[in-house]
Amino acid sequence: MLDHMTFRVTDIARTKAFYTAALAPLGYSLCFEGNYGSNMLGYAYPAPSEPDGKKADVWFIDGPSPYGGPPATTGCHLAWRAATRAQVDAFYRAAIEAGGQDNGAPGLRPDYHPHYYGAFVIDPEGNNIEAVCHLPE
Repeated sequence: MLDHMTFRVTDIARTKAFYTAALAPLGYSLCFEGNYGSNMLGYAYPAPSEPDGKKADVWFIDGPSPYGGPPATTGCHLAWRAATRAQVDAFYRAAIEAGGQDNGAPGLRPDYHPHYYGAFVIDPEGNNIEAVCHLPE
């Protein structure tokens, strides 16, 4: 089970605007904005079992790592589970309106399984992000 993931970005302000809009329909909100050697953003969803009632599992750091590697995380695929197909639709609309590029409009993907309903968007860094609902209707 994953606990959290961190992505490096080239423009933290652009990332904040994009992900604040794109993740809101899925129940996420910006829960951390600060500096630990680099500017960082953390996004969380409501999680009643967590001590503070939310779980931050998506993090963004501005700029390259001081330990080497590329200046930004690119070419990744990241999918968030949606509770409903309407959330998938809202994620897609919000991400496109926030500057994302279409990479697959909301719809069924029966090649994956009969109820796989997803939408795909390329984020400002070139990552393929998705919202998916696995439930019928």
